[in-house]
Amino acid sequence: MSEGVEVIEAGGVIELHLDRADKKNALTAAMYRTLTGALAEASTRADADVVLIAGKGDAFCAGNDLKDFLAGPEGGQAAFEFIQAIARFDKPIVAAVQGLAVGVGTTMLFHCDLVYAAPDARFIMPFVNLGICPEAGSSLLAPAVMGYAKAAQMLLLGDPLDAEGADKAGLVSAIVPAEKLLDHARAKAAALAAKPPRALAYTRRLMKGDPVALEARMAEEARLFQETMQSAEAKEAFTAFFEKRAPIFRKA
Repeated sequence: MSEGVEVIEAGGVIELHLDRADKKNALTAAMYRTLTGALAEASTRADADVVLIAGKGDAFCAGNDLKDFLAGPEGGQAAFEFIQAIARFDKPIVAAVQGLAVGVGTTMLFHCDLVYAAPDARFIMPFVNLGICPEAGSSLLAPAVMGYAKAAQMLLLGDPLDAEGADKAGLVSAIVPAEKLLDHARAKAAALAAKPPRALAYTRRLMKGDPVALEARMAEEARLFQETMQSAEAKEAFTAFFEKRAPIFRKA
């Protein structure tokens, strides 16, 4: 157990449980570092076949803890390192999603192989609304997975997508009753762990395609994310968030 993340090992599956339920599992720099370290270790271990990511409580992940993220460069760097780690991870990842999946809580799912959602799952990518740009390759992967029109609703308008909509859009593998969600995800992770590893790895690599385009897009996202974070738009968006009011964006 590390700060905010519980790590469980069982039968070739490494489970990473976001364990900050009182904050809707919003990610801190410490949590990002734990997740990144766990992925790095799982990648090198022969007895680690699959990673399962889940959230405790009534939410999967509310995105970045904004106070932690804005406190200094450490949070942003830790987040970027996690995004790179999950995008480059070379073994299957299964996710069990209930309740809110906001920001990175949604974008990390584009790098998962199987995503199971409870009926109350709600996927939100509010980057533009916060005056910033998307991350984790989502500007490339969201249109590829869901189609441009649906991705535009989520990324440009910041519209939420419910479990049924996510299922139809191809973001999730299946909708599972909440009381069965984790057990279902565990069963699918165990099924993957029992597959012939080389055939599984090759097939996954072929399905993922050429990583060069994704790496290039993530680098461009990171550059623009840093630029927009310094903007007057982002300052107003974050100030309005903490003051619990609607932001006012002034046109140049």
